[in-house]
Amino acid sequence: MTMEKTCSFVVDTSGVRLDKFVSEKCPGLSRTQAQRLIEEGNVTVNDRTAKSGLKLSAGDRVTVTIPPTPPSSLAPEAMPLKIVYEDVDLLVIDKPAGLTVHPAPGHPGGTLINAILAYYPRLAEISDSLRPGIVHRLDKDTSGLMIVAKNKAAEMNLV
Repeated sequence: MTMEKTCSFVVDTSGVRLDKFVSEKCPGLSRTQAQRLIEEGNVTVNDRTAKSGLKLSAGDRVTVTIPPTPPSSLAPEAMPLKIVYEDVDLLVIDKPAGLTVHPAPGHPGGTLINAILAYYPRLAEISDSLRPGIVHRLDKDTSGLMIVAKNKAAEMNLV
């Protein structure tokens, strides 16, 4: 489990939305993630909670608290993967029909994510979700190429 992280910023330009400001000031944080932090009360403006769409004023103090990431319940499972392409940022996998992509009710294991974690264990470090690195979807019964981000920067650029 990671430690809680708090940072504060002083706004230098008026008119920018709070969610945009937070995502720009916190590397690796998407605007959607910034909005979630704001909605959960983890972002304050001048020591008060605010809405994502708040237009900031020069001199406002924005404090962002990023809560610790809970430990992942995903377990690596060695399964064959048909890797079509790989570099430092991406994996492209040919997913067969019938393979569930990520754990869900009724499919706690034996998924593509479980297989990817066995192949590339560091993937669990980039996200606190049950879909680490997954940037799009393919239904269980659909075959096709799945792009998997191998790091946070790649994930942020692909989502």
